[in-house]
Amino acid sequence: MTTTAEPTTPNPEIGRARVRKEDERLITGRSRYTDSITPQGTLHIAVVRSTIARATITSIDKSEAESAPGVHGVFTAADLDAEGVGMPCAWPITPDQKAPQRPVLALGRVNFSGEGVAVVVARSAAAARDAAELVEVDYEPLDPVLDMEAAAQDGADLVHPDLGSNVSATWVFDSAAAGTGENVDDAIAAAESDPDQVVVRRRFRQQRLIPGFMEPRSCVVDPTGEQITIWSATQVPHILRTMTTVTLGVPESKLRVIAPDVGGGFGGKIGVLPEEMLCVLLAQKLNRPIKWTETRSECMLTAHHSRDQIQDLVMSVRKDGTITGFDIHLYADMGAYLGLVGPGVPILGAFMFNAIYKIPALKFTCSNVFTNKTLTDAYRGAGRPEATFAIERMMDEVAAELGRDPMELREQNWINHDEFPFTTVVGLTYDTGNYEQATDRAMELFDYAGLRREQEERRRNGDPVQLGIGISTFTEMCGLAPSRVLGSLDYGAGGWEAASIRMLATGQVEVTTGTSAHGQGHETAFSQIVADKLGVGFDDVEILHGDTQVSPKGLDTYGSRSLAVGGIAIVNAADKVIEKAKRIAAHLLEASEDDLEFEAGRFSVKGTDQGKTIQEIAFATFMAHDYPEGMEPSLDSESVFDPENFSYPHGTHLCAMEVDTETGRVTLRRYVCVDDIGTVINPLIVEGQVHGGLAQGIAQALFEEANYDDQGTLVNATFVDYTLPSAADLPSFTTETVSTPSTTNPLGVKGVGEAGTIASTPAIVNGVLDAVRHLGVDDIEMPTTSQRVWRALQLAKGKNPEQTPSDTHSPGAGLGSIDPNNPKGEVQ
Repeated sequence: MTTTAEPTTPNPEIGRARVRKEDERLITGRSRYTDSITPQGTLHIAVVRSTIARATITSIDKSEAESAPGVHGVFTAADLDAEGVGMPCAWPITPDQKAPQRPVLALGRVNFSGEGVAVVVARSAAAARDAAELVEVDYEPLDPVLDMEAAAQDGADLVHPDLGSNVSATWVFDSAAAGTGENVDDAIAAAESDPDQVVVRRRFRQQRLIPGFMEPRSCVVDPTGEQITIWSATQVPHILRTMTTVTLGVPESKLRVIAPDVGGGFGGKIGVLPEEMLCVLLAQKLNRPIKWTETRSECMLTAHHSRDQIQDLVMSVRKDGTITGFDIHLYADMGAYLGLVGPGVPILGAFMFNAIYKIPALKFTCSNVFTNKTLTDAYRGAGRPEATFAIERMMDEVAAELGRDPMELREQNWINHDEFPFTTVVGLTYDTGNYEQATDRAMELFDYAGLRREQEERRRNGDPVQLGIGISTFTEMCGLAPSRVLGSLDYGAGGWEAASIRMLATGQVEVTTGTSAHGQGHETAFSQIVADKLGVGFDDVEILHGDTQVSPKGLDTYGSRSLAVGGIAIVNAADKVIEKAKRIAAHLLEASEDDLEFEAGRFSVKGTDQGKTIQEIAFATFMAHDYPEGMEPSLDSESVFDPENFSYPHGTHLCAMEVDTETGRVTLRRYVCVDDIGTVINPLIVEGQVHGGLAQGIAQALFEEANYDDQGTLVNATFVDYTLPSAADLPSFTTETVSTPSTTNPLGVKGVGEAGTIASTPAIVNGVLDAVRHLGVDDIEMPTTSQRVWRALQLAKGKNPEQTPSDTHSPGAGLGSIDPNNPKGEVQ
């Protein structure tokens, strides 16, 4: 069930629950995905991948594959003259960051299971895959480096011996050094010596996840003519174009990149891929269109993974509940190489560990570590879910330490609504928010007090099924921008976004945007905004995107930036159209511009019935028979918007978790969330984004984990083994929105795409622990499967947890990798 506050604007489109206009083609099979595109004469490729995580390549025998039916050739990096080609990393977080070359194909050694060794080119995809199995690669295996904490220590075996260390970079933020807060070491030392304070230390594990987008990655490169056209299932067509030039030296003016319909991304399609570069290299070499579409197992093995952190946390707090300091140390597993923005993902989280709380002293230290695993990079939330998990879990831990209600403790420490704008301990300025409003409404919908009474009754009665209440009161920074802030963090691009509006002769409108949708509903939401701004019909607006030739400027879609940045570029372009049209309207109406009013698509002379619609102005401009001196006959306008600040959505998420203490079975009984995302453009789209985000965040808490064996082999590289929840595994959600409009943009929007994922994971885990904490369980590593819960309960009882009840794929029972000698999954 979803309810939404009434729109705060009188406009007819903004706030209207319109069905998405793009859905008709998407659900009727009339969409066009990259794998649907096969130019005349296309050759297909398959990549020969290492089956070993770490090894020296001693020989590659291509002869049998080369003679297989339909095979056009088999190539190594040397055959393609690509030994010097390295995949780009756009975020050097420190000047001394260690960044090994990630080759398009392995150069003498492999560093993770799934790394490409050679590529087969054939007349069909099936022939290429069959021939790839015939390539004989001999390896001299080496012991893989898999434990990130051990890898970070002096004397550890090195993933890349020439780098001298497995630590790629260590990044530190200290509020005292930055001048934004007090000294955290002093705060913790004071707490340790003061009987009226406590120090709470915890270690949390963010398990490794695999983005489970529907459409596998795919790329088609056509070198026909002077221009090379690249179709790719990517979130970042503009960035792909620029990085192809940077990587291969192809002039950017000769590249056209098209992202057609893209079936999901969630950050998993933000990278620039070795396979994309291979397609370009082979298309140039063979002068033929080249196509690659991965299999699902190939995708899960080699598409970048995410999360994978060890979080060591220390919080000092007075016994009255006031937080005085927070010290954070992370190990972040980069995998074998650095992704496009992978090194910076933990750094995005650095600014959110304080969350909604008035913490006076904070220090953040992160060491990025190489291991012989698939590289990690951005995934829905990108650093913010990890930070929110840490702070929201710590709030429950502190509450337990002090014997306080966890919601009361949060309220005591959060920023009050009358304190905005508020500058946090990390130097960010939150412009608006009302945590009290969102929390009060969530508690009302949830029946917080009633569920607490039920919880106490179950405990008194010794009910085998115990009830836990999970809480997450979160905020995040959305709209990945502004450019100046990103520049201060050494990010390799800006944060601006571009848009243009073309007024056609017959009154319809074409809008180009640099953001590129992969399921978010851009075409609908942007049409609603333009319809209101220009006073034209919703169906008279066409949104064009995902093609660098149609929309040549842009920085694409990630980090909840499409509306808060891209949408504002569209608004500003529309304002320019209105200003141009106003000048022509004044000329045609023989009136002063100062005497004109524009409302609902019509210019009118104040105090009269004289006026002209913007469609009439567009046609008169097209005719160009009569327009002002010195003015070009065009209403077309463009804008590039670079925000001055992030936007800061927030919300309160509550869940009721039932835990069967005899079997460990975990059931999500109820989930309520109230989110403040500023102005709501389309409630249906918001509902879809929240529901999808919740599913992904809950999945981390209960189901998902990428498991490697001791040889570095991913053992759950299919959906048979890697547990994703289905609709049957999740309850109906109760969602609602409230609104404190952002002051950083004219629409007052904040962002919603990542909110559910960021908020839900700690709520679920807090709920599971709340159900069993009184039985002596104070931590269960994610995913909190029935097996892990049962073992934690047995350990708390002092029993042998090695014999477990049968685990199933019911809610909360996603299979995890458990060491029977280490049932809580603690890092040794």
